[in-house]
Amino acid sequence: MPEGHTTHRLAAAHERMFHGRVVRASSPQGRFADGAGRLDGRVLDEAEAYGKHLLLRFDDDQVLHVHLGIYGKYELGQPPAPAPTGAVRLRLAADTGYADLRGPNACELLGPGEVKALLDRLGPDPLRADADPELAWRRLSRSRAPVAQLLLDQAVVAGPGNIYRAEVLFRAGIDPMLPGRDLTRAQWSQIWADLVLLMADGVRTGRIDTVRPEHTPEAMGRPPRVDEHGGEVYVYRRAGQPCLICQTEVRTATLAGRNLFWCPTCQPATR
Repeated sequence: MPEGHTTHRLAAAHERMFHGRVVRASSPQGRFADGAGRLDGRVLDEAEAYGKHLLLRFDDDQVLHVHLGIYGKYELGQPPAPAPTGAVRLRLAADTGYADLRGPNACELLGPGEVKALLDRLGPDPLRADADPELAWRRLSRSRAPVAQLLLDQAVVAGPGNIYRAEVLFRAGIDPMLPGRDLTRAQWSQIWADLVLLMADGVRTGRIDTVRPEHTPEAMGRPPRVDEHGGEVYVYRRAGQPCLICQTEVRTATLAGRNLFWCPTCQPATR
């Protein structure tokens, strides 16, 4: 599933391509035909991201809500737009380019009250200037659930996914099974600051790189990591390989239905 930095990149791309322009909307697949008909010919006022949710606000107060989920994908391109191929749920087009949406978990029009209800369910987004990390801290510090589980709960923090979760816990040296209520305030401040830093870097580069300068392939004389998400990481999907810092074998386990990765030496269990 794409993590929050991807959604923020999509919002910026929609702003560049469609802001202030009349947008042609269609649903070649047909599953969003009514919604596309309501958007067709409207002007895009604003594109913004909140966590993993993309919100496109149009000049008649309609808000298009998109959540990519596991299978959703966007294709953005320059004009002229080619004939749609495959199951394109929604195409937005203008004289500046086009955006094709396929396979999203959500593609719907929301009214102002529905948008508020959606956002009220989410925790703070580290990529937003209006984020309040205190809200996440209050939810974390009252929970008995493992911190690794809480960091994937979008009602606690909006945006991070499995990669950022594993990596910020490693960089902070925190046992992923530590209950949220046992996390110290200083540890939470470190996690939040790291999420802000790493996710902002992901927005700039379009990939997730979490290793510090002294642990890059160039600095360590090791080959670059090859993985579909395309970044240099400490523990994510490195189960069975040596930790880049201490050489201990990276471990993996399933937590709340998701794969968890950690180094038992750099992230010692808390008793």
